[in-house]
Amino acid sequence: MDRRTFLNIALATPALVGLSGTAAMAEWAPRRPVNLIVPFGAGGGTDSFARALASGANTALSVPIVVVNRPGSSGITGAIEAAGARPDGSTFMMTSGGSFLLSTMLRDTEVNPFDSFELVAQIGNLSTSLMVAMDSPYQTIDDLAADARARPGELRWNHTGRGSFHHVAGQGFMNAAGLEGVDVPYDGGGATRAAVIGGQVDFGMIGIQQSAGFENELRVLAVVSDSRDAIATEVPTFAEQGYDVPLISSPITVFAPLGMDPEIREGMEAALETITSQADFATAMAELGNTPAYLDGAAARLRLERMRDAAAPIIAAMSQ
Repeated sequence: MDRRTFLNIALATPALVGLSGTAAMAEWAPRRPVNLIVPFGAGGGTDSFARALASGANTALSVPIVVVNRPGSSGITGAIEAAGARPDGSTFMMTSGGSFLLSTMLRDTEVNPFDSFELVAQIGNLSTSLMVAMDSPYQTIDDLAADARARPGELRWNHTGRGSFHHVAGQGFMNAAGLEGVDVPYDGGGATRAAVIGGQVDFGMIGIQQSAGFENELRVLAVVSDSRDAIATEVPTFAEQGYDVPLISSPITVFAPLGMDPEIREGMEAALETITSQADFATAMAELGNTPAYLDGAAARLRLERMRDAAAPIIAAMSQ
């Protein structure tokens, strides 16, 4: 898919997003800027979502959204600060919901997504996909699985770090297919992608957006999702190919400190729906290889709960 087609499809996505209702302007009228804590450094994927959101804040709020980066401890440092903020509507947190959830399942933490926050909304999503180099002999998942079964334990696959949602999703695929292999962690999506292209591993589990611009070097065989990606529509899901892979991904989710007045939380929820329905937001997402994926707070919480239930047995097996 060339860049122009890629952007045109993304710009059309507001009609595909499936807004839960009329994108009403928020009735909540904050009097001072809204701080949006991002528990990662500037320039990363989650930060990019936050800055796109902040750029469109004037379509729904009378005050700006200020992105505040608080990196540390794989997102937990910023989450602790956000959970401890006054619930007066001046502070929210946007994070990679899947990464936050898995971090709290893999180690003891002071905070977790369900007991320490109220979920306001989901605004985007990062989906894991299985990629091989373009010169790989694997044309399909079946090709890969057949070779892995013929050489148990020999295939090497990579991801963005042990405990990341790409790692857990990849292990979910290996378990579902009854395969054995050697997982190799890399530092970040770019390095993971480069290793796949360079043939240092047999396949990689990487965000599907990482394929944008590398169509001549990568072949995406499947995406971990219950439906095809809105941009890379040619890539089938695992389920379409007969593989029951748990739906581990990372929704980009906005959280509020506990105790927030419902009128404020609902006002922010409405504002997020309005901002993410704008064409400018879709354009910014397209440049990142993503599309808006809005869910209200209740639906966002249900999605995380289902992901928790899907990831629990995989994590339990990894711990043995």
